[in-house]
Amino acid sequence: MNYPLSDRINGLPISQTLATAAKARELKSQGIDIIGLSLGEPDFNTPDFIKEAAIQAINDNYNSYTPVNGYLELREAVCRKFKRDNKLTYTPNQVVVSTGAKQSIANVAMVLLNPGDEVLLPAPYWVSYSAISILGEATYKEIPSTIESDFKITPAQLEAAITPKTKLIFFNSPNNPSGSKYTEAEYRALGKVLEKNPHVYIISDEIYEHINYEGENFSIARIEALYDRTITVNGVAKAFAMTGWRIGYIGAPEWIAKACTKMQGQITSGANCIAQRATIAALDAPVSKIQYMVDEFKTRRDMVLGLLNEIEGFKTNVPKGAFYVFPNISFYFGKTIAGRKIENATDFALLLLEEAHVATVTGEAFGAPNCIRISYAASEDKLREALARIKKVLA
Repeated sequence: MNYPLSDRINGLPISQTLATAAKARELKSQGIDIIGLSLGEPDFNTPDFIKEAAIQAINDNYNSYTPVNGYLELREAVCRKFKRDNKLTYTPNQVVVSTGAKQSIANVAMVLLNPGDEVLLPAPYWVSYSAISILGEATYKEIPSTIESDFKITPAQLEAAITPKTKLIFFNSPNNPSGSKYTEAEYRALGKVLEKNPHVYIISDEIYEHINYEGENFSIARIEALYDRTITVNGVAKAFAMTGWRIGYIGAPEWIAKACTKMQGQITSGANCIAQRATIAALDAPVSKIQYMVDEFKTRRDMVLGLLNEIEGFKTNVPKGAFYVFPNISFYFGKTIAGRKIENATDFALLLLEEAHVATVTGEAFGAPNCIRISYAASEDKLREALARIKKVLA
């Protein structure tokens, strides 16, 4: 039956990461032992000091509607965090707190994009960037990269992609899905191109900044000429194991922050009061308090890379952050495995799910059709078992 749904929703793709997770849950409900390596969700518990702050907020009767852009105390904590960790100076009026970094990004896209605008997506990119661009009635253009370039674009590629219609570009470092990270020198070289194109705004998604294995994370807003055109996006989901608490935030030019507050005021209003109070404790804590999680992720990364390198046909880079590996598996295209013809990465991911009972995500969802994403935000035992299953099926 054809239901009278809007063109907007009919034209919106389903999130492949969520679709894969749903398929994995369906198989689990049938009694099949599925190892889920599809979602980007830390398997750690939220640290106790954050939970204690939430309990205190409940006992202090924080239960009323919150300001649309977030408690002033939290926006002040965000400013302190930006100064301490990113060497960025923002005022509370430049900060908007939202129900997760995804809403933060959507707010920015909705207040900046018009029909006919172009959005540049250095690929691979997080799946929701393209969908959010579509909702903003813009068209998106992928700038491809390869495993040989460590999944990073060059200034020449960026310059060739920009047109008079370009309004927005997304950067995400450390990157989901590749784990690659732009250095300060690489960002400054890209920044030279953007300085020559003052009509282009920049969303810098830094949600994985603390899950970082080599050196500091450089924020592109530190480039003085780009500060007034950059929206820095972050949140507490990944680094603090607070995915379900749903708190994200931006630091932006004040006129953009005001517009995002206006937009959010008509969609969800202010974010959860208890989660906001807990986030103050999270952001004010020294980063060393979550180092144990980062150390564990690095150990898992090294283990997963070692095991993948034992399987024929997996070509990997060395991710510098986040908790994903993004191997090129095009070696298997055209081959028949377990009676299945593998034509593309989607076929390959489906093979792993239905034959090895391991959930991954096709790289096609991220603009990289030769790859699959494997999350190592799971226990070492589960990772070893998952890779043993994959190796057995492919053998």
